[in-house]
This record gives sequence, structure tokens and C-alpha cells, in this order.
Amino acid sequence: MENTIEILKVELLQAVLDSSKMIVTAMIISLFVGGAIGLILYLTSNKLFFKNKIINGIASFIINIIRSLPFVILLVLLLPVTKLIVGSSIGPEAATVPITIASIAFFARLSEGAFSEVDSGVIEAAISSGASFKLILTDVLIVEALPSLIRAITVNLVSLIGFSAMAGIVGGGGIGDLAIRYGYYRYETGVMIVTVAILVILVQFIQISGDLIAGKVYRR
Repeated sequence: MENTIEILKVELLQAVLDSSKMIVTAMIISLFVGGAIGLILYLTSNKLFFKNKIINGIASFIINIIRSLPFVILLVLLLPVTKLIVGSSIGPEAATVPITIASIAFFARLSEGAFSEVDSGVIEAAISSGASFKLILTDVLIVEALPSLIRAITVNLVSLIGFSAMAGIVGGGGIGDLAIRYGYYRYETGVMIVTVAILVILVQFIQISGDLIAGKVYRR
């Protein structure tokens, strides 16, 4: 027990900071890039906008390839790319690269689904009234899809926590790395229990908060 407390005193704060760095960076990038790709997928598949089978097919194909790979395999597969980008294949900065790529593909599909849930009748009415594309995009499509987008962001954030934990397998740092190094390799059960508890509490907090925010936006 004393050994577990000493390990947590020395390692836990840095592990939390490393995980936060990976999650926040990947979340911000995936929110904008993945959201933009999801919007493109929706617009190029909808006859009311810019239906284009070629662009939609290419984007879907790339995203499907990334999503078809288990994250651990993607993590290893991108090691040369990661080293080229950040100059290292270990540490939180290195782990952020595959985490970000995986989350972009994941959120692109989630956001595409959120936009697809918008009632086409609302969009048709806006088009019939002579609204510009920019106005339809900002005041109709995004506004109507907002509750679903918030839920998509919540799911993406929860998945990022899982990705960051798995990054510990290849020395990515963070809470997952702490659990593996001490909880698994050194049989420090106390460390494993604490790290699991932190992850469970964090996921529950994010999920509940996301559901509450989405509910309030929907009622408005």
C-alpha cells in the first residue's frame, strides 16, 4: 500500500497531464477537421446540395480504411509517420499523432450522421425561401444538427480517453502508460485500481455532462 501511494505521488500528476495534452489536442483537431470532412460527406451525398459520388466515394474510402484498423494496429502502423512529424515514436507528443488521425475519421462519421438526421423538409423550406447557402449552413443545418453534434462530440471525447489509454502500450505516456508500467508489469494492483477508477469517473462525468447539454439544446 505504501509503495502504491509513493508511485502515485510521483507519477500520477504527470500521467494526468500527459493524457490531458493528448486528448485536448486530438479533440480540437478532430472537431474542426473531422467535422469539416463529415459536412463534406453529407453535402456530397445530398441531392439538395452538391451531390458528387466521386468526392464522396474517395473521402468515404479513406475514412473506412482508417476506421477498419484496430487502434493498436494503427498506432504501430503509423510509427514511421509519427517519428517523421514529431521526431520521436514514444511519449505523449508521438501518441497524439495516431490518436488524432483515428479521432478525425471517427468524428467525421459521427458528424455526417448528425447532419443526416436533420429533416430534409426544413432544408427544402429554407431553399424555397431563397436563403443563401451560407445562411442555410449556419442557421439551419448546423443549428438543427446541434443536439446530435453535441452527442457526437461526447462520444468522440470518450473514445479519445480510450485511445490515450491504449497509447500506453507503446510508451505513449499518460494514465494508460502508468497502468501498464506499474499495474501490469510490476504487479502494483493498487496503481491499476486507481487508474481504472479515474478513467471510469472521467468517462461517466463526460457522458452525463454531454447528455445534459444536448438535452438542453434540444429543448430550446
